[in-house]
Amino acid sequence: MSIFQIKQTTSGAVLWTGAADDEQTALDAMAREAGYRDFKAIPDTIRANGIEAARLDLIS
Repeated sequence: MSIFQIKQTTSGAVLWTGAADDEQTALDAMAREAGYRDFKAIPDTIRANGIEAARLDLIS
């Protein structure tokens, strides 16, 4: 598992940070935490503003 951070690209607002196997799983986890079935269930008006998932795995 990796740590992902999901941001809205236009505002830079962090929407979710957590562990997931891949980007799609992270997007679905963020959506479920917000009360949606999965990422595809989030309204188009929200997704249209741009959402990006970044892997935050760092090696110290």
